[in-house]
Amino acid sequence: MSEEFKIEIVNPEKSFLVKDDVSEVVLPAFEGEIGILKDHISIISFLKPGIIKILSKSGDENYYVEDGIVEFKNNNLSILTSSIFNLTDLEKSKQQDLLKLAEEEAGKPDISDQSKYLVDQKIEVLRSLN
Repeated sequence: MSEEFKIEIVNPEKSFLVKDDVSEVVLPAFEGEIGILKDHISIISFLKPGIIKILSKSGDENYYVEDGIVEFKNNNLSILTSSIFNLTDLEKSKQQDLLKLAEEEAGKPDISDQSKYLVDQKIEVLRSLN
């Protein structure tokens, strides 16, 4: 019996990734990291800035994501996000640019508590990549 499920990641430009040989996905949700395995209970959650880890027969992959919505139902994981980068393709200069933008946003005097929390998460994750 197969222990695999399907994942689809969609961003505004295109269907970013589709795989059907996934054994586990770890997501950075607001509730904390969520691990998804085959036959996981149905779930809908929001993503916070962090790393999506995808383990599959065709190889493990890691993606930096800034936001999104996740739905897992009937062994299909759907992720809708406005900003996602494959860590193997993410150049140091792009990481530094994202970090600089986040630090500038965090320094704004009129930033809301919610925005400050999200920006702090981005900064923490981006610094951990260096």
